[in-house]
Amino acid sequence: MDALAIVAAVSILTAGLTIAIGGIMPSRGEGEALTKAIESVARQPEQSNTIIRLFFIGAAVVESVAIYSLVIALIILFANPFIHLFTK
Repeated sequence: MDALAIVAAVSILTAGLTIAIGGIMPSRGEGEALTKAIESVARQPEQSNTIIRLFFIGAAVVESVAIYSLVIALIILFANPFIHLFTK
């Protein structure tokens, strides 16, 4: 294998790991937040508007982590900063 093929293989592996780790943790966090929001609405139905609003704000913040990991993976795949070191 030449150096360019190794860099490409490592880039693909790294992008896959970035998406896997960056997607699992935010989805797990959103699931736990949704569970707590549903429990809170069940306990205090009169505060449901406030609880749901806070849940959506929190879910947007948590989802931004997954979006950042997607952006990093796309940069690694399509705008690899190390590829110019091995092409001449």
